[in-house]
Amino acid sequence: MAEATIKLDQFLKLQGLVQTGGEAKLLIQAGEVLVNGEIETRRGRKLVPTDEVTLDGYTYPVELTINN
Repeated sequence: MAEATIKLDQFLKLQGLVQTGGEAKLLIQAGEVLVNGEIETRRGRKLVPTDEVTLDGYTYPVELTINN
């Protein structure tokens, strides 16, 4: 079975950290978003449930469920 993934920009929107994909793009390209403690500048970066996203000093664990 395939592992659940979500793109970084979609995760930011899902968490309510940004209102639009454009806002997510700007934050990511500006180097303001960390994935697992490292700056991530690819908005299409696929996140898996073991990843952690940090923005503005707050860390959000990636928790995904697959609905069949």
